[in-house]
Amino acid sequence: VQLQASGGGLVQAGGSLRLSCAASGSIFSITTMRWYRQAPGNQRELVARITSGGDTYSVDSVKGRFTISRDNAKNTVYLQMDSLKPEDTAVYYCNADIKRSRFAAFAGYWGQGTLVTVSS
Repeated sequence: VQLQASGGGLVQAGGSLRLSCAASGSIFSITTMRWYRQAPGNQRELVARITSGGDTYSVDSVKGRFTISRDNAKNTVYLQMDSLKPEDTAVYYCNADIKRSRFAAFAGYWGQGTLVTVSS
């Protein structure tokens, strides 16, 4: 199983970016999918998560600006980031709970990270 994240880049404050993360490989089921971020010198922190049923949660610092969504048919999770601020600068990682077969347990998988840089 692999998670491939994309969509990062350099953007001015107030701009927008859309991150994507596609899961591939031997996948039977995916439950919760998440986006984390890690700024230089900081610990990795949860940004938002979405269940297979579409229930979402996001941290207060991004509420009203970031929107998490997913396409279950494509095993893909998205993070629409609007009104970006310099403090949003970080490497963004996707994470998903995946079952590889009917009788396997769910396990957590990570994408490789995509860098988002917001200039002031």
